[in-house]
Amino acid sequence: MSILGKLLGSVPSVDASEARALVDQGAVMVDVRTTNEWNAGHSPVAIHILLSDLGSRLGRVPKGKPVVVVCRSGNRSRGATRQLIDAGYDAVNLKGGMHAWHRQGERLIDRSGRPGGVA
Repeated sequence: MSILGKLLGSVPSVDASEARALVDQGAVMVDVRTTNEWNAGHSPVAIHILLSDLGSRLGRVPKGKPVVVVCRSGNRSRGATRQLIDAGYDAVNLKGGMHAWHRQGERLIDRSGRPGGVA
């Protein structure tokens, strides 16, 4: 990554199809959205860690596996991806967030396990 990229906070990013391929190969998806957003609709393969709690809950994120970080649109997850990279994780940001994931046809479930949507 260039010095300018580091200064501007850019992080490695993938699109939804690349994220699906990573998850299929064993990557962990970490959803950093609010509880209300998570409850409305999330990927069944994701683990939920609030962005504000990420630093204190890194132990929930397995080391040694790639990590795909997601929020609603890809903005909050960019900062979370940087935080994970700085902590030694192989992390990438999902460009377009849950909107991109859902547009690709990926399933979302609500807190009850029924079909969900992006809030």
